[in-house]
Amino acid sequence: MIKAVLAAPRRFLQWVLTKPITALANKMSSAPKKPAVFASLSKLYDAATDPTNSNAELIEINTGQQPLIIFSDLHKGGRNGADDFRLSEKNYLAALQHYNSKGFYYINLGDSEELWENNIFSVLKHNKATFAAEKRFVDRQAFCKVYGNHDIFWKHDPLKNEYLKTMYGQPIPVYGGVLIQVQLRSGTTIQLFCTHGHQGDANSDGNWLSAFFVTYFWGPLQAFLRINTNTPATVVAYKTLHNSMMYDWSAAQQNMILVTGHTHQPVFKSLTHLERLYQKLDLAKQQNDHATMAAIAGEIPRRRREYDHVNDRFNQMRPTYFNTGCGCFSDGTVSGLEIDGDMVRLVLWKYNGSGIPTRQVAEEASLEELSSAIG
Repeated sequence: MIKAVLAAPRRFLQWVLTKPITALANKMSSAPKKPAVFASLSKLYDAATDPTNSNAELIEINTGQQPLIIFSDLHKGGRNGADDFRLSEKNYLAALQHYNSKGFYYINLGDSEELWENNIFSVLKHNKATFAAEKRFVDRQAFCKVYGNHDIFWKHDPLKNEYLKTMYGQPIPVYGGVLIQVQLRSGTTIQLFCTHGHQGDANSDGNWLSAFFVTYFWGPLQAFLRINTNTPATVVAYKTLHNSMMYDWSAAQQNMILVTGHTHQPVFKSLTHLERLYQKLDLAKQQNDHATMAAIAGEIPRRRREYDHVNDRFNQMRPTYFNTGCGCFSDGTVSGLEIDGDMVRLVLWKYNGSGIPTRQVAEEASLEELSSAIG
């Protein structure tokens, strides 16, 4: 009944407001700006090394004793037709059961809750199973929660501790980023700087007034009117800009790997899957491996439909930037990064032919080798 009553005024407001709201969104800079991205990332990194700053956290971990799993961009909603997470829930729950049983430390890297399109009460009601699974990590003191742009609510809402207590049995801090000092078996240390990746976006990473406006007015207005303004997660051009700027900042650092989410696109050792295919194709040509060349040539057109940009520097890029991907792919796949012992892995939790959640390793690399390459 309520939906029917709201339908007519919503259609009228859509007709009146879609163009001006879209224009305003573009003016507010949906596309990232490099100086702002660099300044925001540097400020957050400095905060992580400042014990008096509560916006970021510094953690020291020996991955031989405490492995890590990093997921981002789950966008848990109200289990309606607009809930991108509903198809991924079983994979996510299976993944958390696996990692908790093996004693992993879990970093949740932002946009875990979709609080632009849903109110907190709907999210709390429909995600009890996932919160219970996450609570097992909280109870082991093996959980770190980072906010993103779609759940920046966790930074600003004055009642957030009450909601977090409902979710996890206790209020927990929610950070803008986390810096992890990883102790390798060789005795060396490498830094993992983890943040959602919306840094430099004036819509949600500006001053407190702009962030408050986005959290309580801009997001709900878009949700009511069902107007999808451009974001890096949906627009290929912005994915390209985002990946390029995040890589450029990370490549200028020493002994550091930057890990983000935000674009919903996995990046491993600074390369997208398409760029890694071209890299493998070049190697196959050098080795005169015709079978591999034919297989890759057959896969490239399919991948180009997903992402049609190739950085012409792909053979010269330093392996300093990683992106977890997301937990709301259209087929229910959940992607993430594992750091276990001296290895970092891009993993996919996806349904097999029988609909059973399964773990697949898409890419892996040695942290010792990465340390040598970026030190």
